[in-house]
Amino acid sequence: MSTVCITPDQDVIVAEIQIAAPPDRVFQAITDPQQVPQWWGQLRYVPRHQLGRRLAPGRQMAQPWNPRRWSPVRGPGSSVPASRSPRALLVYTWNATWAPQLPTTTVRWELKAQQGGTLVTIRHSGFAGFAEAAQDHSKGWTRVLGWMQAFVERRQTIDSRK
Repeated sequence: MSTVCITPDQDVIVAEIQIAAPPDRVFQAITDPQQVPQWWGQLRYVPRHQLGRRLAPGRQMAQPWNPRRWSPVRGPGSSVPASRSPRALLVYTWNATWAPQLPTTTVRWELKAQQGGTLVTIRHSGFAGFAEAAQDHSKGWTRVLGWMQAFVERRQTIDSRK
């Protein structure tokens, strides 16, 4: 089960979940263009994943994924320290295409080996002035992390979810 909270300034959503799988397996689930569409979404809503090819350590995503856009983030916080695995951090921008009035936000996934599995921490920032959107996205992250956990731990897909 995930924990999700919003910072008091309503700018950042912080979500965490413990996944019973190694970080490399979790990284594959969130970046492999063959795997993401298997778990992210609902029966009537399946995202169109356009990474084009698997993201290798040290590579940046080359193509967007619609309806949520992934693109490399440059600047502070976007590089992986040399002492950490390149599969431990993924940062991208996010555009809510269903709500064009919302700003482009930044999603940061951090994967940390812990307790026989992976602690996944997401920091989704850029909601200042959009408190309702932060609330809506926090609910979304609860669902998304549950879907990912079910896929990674039990191979549950959109089709097999009840």
